[in-house]
Amino acid sequence: MTDVSRRILILDTTLRDGEQTQGVSFSPDEKLSLAKALLEQVRVDRLEVASARVSSGELAAVARIIAWAKERGFAERVEVLGFVDGGSSIDWIGQAGGQVINLLAKGSERHCCGQLGKTLSEHLADVRAEIARAQGRGLRVNLYLEDWSNGYRDNRDYVYTLVEGLADAGIGHLMLPDTLGVMTPDQVFAAISDMIARFPALRFDFHPHNDYGLATANVLAAARAGVTSVHCTVNCLGERAGNASLAEVAVNLRDHLGLELGIDESQLARVSELVASFSGKRIADNTPIVGGDVFTQTAGIHADGDKKGQLYHSRLSPERFGRRRVYALGKLSGKASLLKNLERLNIELSEENQRKVLKRIVELGDSKKTITTEDLPFIIAEVLDCKDYHHAELLACTISSSLDLESTVSLRVRLGDQVLSGTGSGNGGFNAFTNALGRLLKKQGLSLPPLLDYEVRIPKGGRTDALTECSITWQTEEGELRTRGVHANQVFAAINATMRLVNILMQRALSGARQEA
Repeated sequence: MTDVSRRILILDTTLRDGEQTQGVSFSPDEKLSLAKALLEQVRVDRLEVASARVSSGELAAVARIIAWAKERGFAERVEVLGFVDGGSSIDWIGQAGGQVINLLAKGSERHCCGQLGKTLSEHLADVRAEIARAQGRGLRVNLYLEDWSNGYRDNRDYVYTLVEGLADAGIGHLMLPDTLGVMTPDQVFAAISDMIARFPALRFDFHPHNDYGLATANVLAAARAGVTSVHCTVNCLGERAGNASLAEVAVNLRDHLGLELGIDESQLARVSELVASFSGKRIADNTPIVGGDVFTQTAGIHADGDKKGQLYHSRLSPERFGRRRVYALGKLSGKASLLKNLERLNIELSEENQRKVLKRIVELGDSKKTITTEDLPFIIAEVLDCKDYHHAELLACTISSSLDLESTVSLRVRLGDQVLSGTGSGNGGFNAFTNALGRLLKKQGLSLPPLLDYEVRIPKGGRTDALTECSITWQTEEGELRTRGVHANQVFAAINATMRLVNILMQRALSGARQEA
């Protein structure tokens, strides 16, 4: 196939084949919402919404989708799977107001003989009769050749004879499923090229499954061979390993084959989130195109390359999909990663302060996998608010808290040149810590001053793993003193703020002793 400037159609079957995913059942309201999003916003060309005769609830859901689609001029783009069942599926679709039936025929001799117990000629006669019945009711008819991939491999003459017997039946699309996901891209290209060459007057679809992880690659092979439409689902939903991903299919057809599509790529991430929410099937953060982390650069060298010349950019720009590029902060961060995030926040720091902030980011990254841009102001405030005294250091700390019991703490600290261990209990983890630390400080002739105010903040967004900033105001002999601490754990943020206080107190004591001397 050399002409790649043509238009290819996308059939989304999330609401039919995707609902065959284990544990997935969309409510009527969810099905209608998804149908609206797919047809009106993502702009798929065709939408398969259900299998006929599933349930009365499914009938009501399909009727609602079709009623809405008629109002919006989409009725001919809504399709329902039906069966060779003497007109029962046709009646069901008619009752729902449908205009298109995707009739299921047996595309392999094994299915025809083993499942139906019929000869090819008998099955062919039944299919032709069902097509005529549907057309007599005013329905447009497309035809699935179920298990076509195995049927083509095992007995091509069966497939050829079946298609020849239906070539003049007025079928809109002849749909070729790789029902068990067994084909390779080379096999798909060869088989579909053969089908198109033998039956040039027919329009062929390709319906892949992802059992070998080849669904998207197989779609590209089918498109190169010349199919009119390809089938996919949002988030690769579907039976077993699922179908081909709508997002992956659309982007690959555009970028690698140069085909024209009607898909609005800026809506792909939104519909992915919607399907994930309704289905309860979350996608991995590294899922291509729509995953949470796919436009995040983690390594500092990548951020540096982007800053110097967009060296790590590709055609898959986040803006293309209504998203934005993120430069993660953590133990792998470099100066460029920090600068990219400071630019986003419109914050300027001196070279010295950049080094201090980056050092703190790396330290935090050892205990927290990712630090977001929203965390950064807390880190900056903590770093710039403190002086680098190293008189006291928390070496180890274990906190135990239980319902209706006092919290307990076991800790080990360095105070000056001494390493001390202690325990304490109290009303909560922080109270237990200050009680234990207070006993150790007393041995050094120091004491914790009264606590005047205790404030905790987290960044906007409500993430449960967000960094926590704890700001504590103390009443010291020299007046009020505020210290900050930042940590993913709220109690340890307060502990960090307290250890900063201890360093300041020890520095003051040391300075006073020097002045007296």
